[in-house]
Amino acid sequence: MQRHVLYLGEINDSQQAAWISAIEVFDDGDRTTKQVALFPEHRQAPELDCDAIRIRMSEMRLCRPRQWGACWLSCSLWDRLHLDEFWNSRLEPSRKGTSWLHVLKTLVSYQLIDPGSEWRLHRQWYDRSAWGIFLDAMPGFLKTTPCIGAW
Repeated sequence: MQRHVLYLGEINDSQQAAWISAIEVFDDGDRTTKQVALFPEHRQAPELDCDAIRIRMSEMRLCRPRQWGACWLSCSLWDRLHLDEFWNSRLEPSRKGTSWLHVLKTLVSYQLIDPGSEWRLHRQWYDRSAWGIFLDAMPGFLKTTPCIGAW
């Protein structure tokens, strides 16, 4: 599931109402979520049923972004070539539930996008990219998948 978490600009009143109901934060202290409203620092927040958080837009920065475009392009190319159909009958899941089709798709895409060792794939790339989203896999599926050989 995807949803916008921040618009870089002004929003109107109806959009503001939607935002207020959509934004939740996790409170580490009591392990619960609560609703909050985000507002630019220079703008006065209206009276709300939830806390308002002021954001200094001039001090925002993007840290550790996950790679998205290359993963999307790799999946699109894989789909255009109908490789799922080709490999599906040839790579049946193991008795333990390993999806060899997902393993193959991951290894091929990794070599095209960011060639490196399988160790790096397992330990770094999978967590730092958006690859799990494209596979609809549970987080960490590669960490429980056996290595199938060096490239």
